[in-house]
Amino acid sequence: MLTIGIAGGTGSGKTTVVNTIINQLQHSEVEVITQDSYYRDTSHLSYEDRTQINFDHPQSIDFDLLVEHLKRLKTGHPVEQPIYSFSAHNRTGETLTTYPREVMIVEGILLFSNPELRKMLDIKIFVHTDSDERLIRRLKRDIKERGRDLDEVLDRYQTTLKPMHQEFIEPSQEFADIIIPYNRYNTVAVDIVQNLIRQRLGEKR
Repeated sequence: MLTIGIAGGTGSGKTTVVNTIINQLQHSEVEVITQDSYYRDTSHLSYEDRTQINFDHPQSIDFDLLVEHLKRLKTGHPVEQPIYSFSAHNRTGETLTTYPREVMIVEGILLFSNPELRKMLDIKIFVHTDSDERLIRRLKRDIKERGRDLDEVLDRYQTTLKPMHQEFIEPSQEFADIIIPYNRYNTVAVDIVQNLIRQRLGEKR
């Protein structure tokens, strides 16, 4: 199994890179695990308390479960990937059955902040994007897709997102094997990743 980690700041274009790779490859032996599914279960907290959680800090992620699931996948066993609700700030209680594949892509902002997870990634990719561009993308996404209002998004950006990016996410690019600048769509870097995957899949045919 080839494991590829794709990290970068919120709104950097990670998901677009992942979707581009998946859509162009069109191969059944490529699967994705998203870090967002592994936000800790906060059912014991009220909704108001959950809204105060710093979701951009590594402690908000259940890395133990993510690492355990990746280990199980590597040994050929399926896992039940949690499903997370951004509107409820909590897991839904439902899961998505994820099967082991020849290529597993793990995507998320804080992946490289966890030493044990880093060791399990064969290729580490960091998507780097200008901070203003990331903020604009975050505003559009959170308001349109996650039911946030403008003041809430800007407040979270100033109090948690920006300082956490500077403390944990930006420094983690030193662990990357490939850095993709994404202010403009970088077809060369994505093609390199796709070729690496194709080579791996070709070896198994």
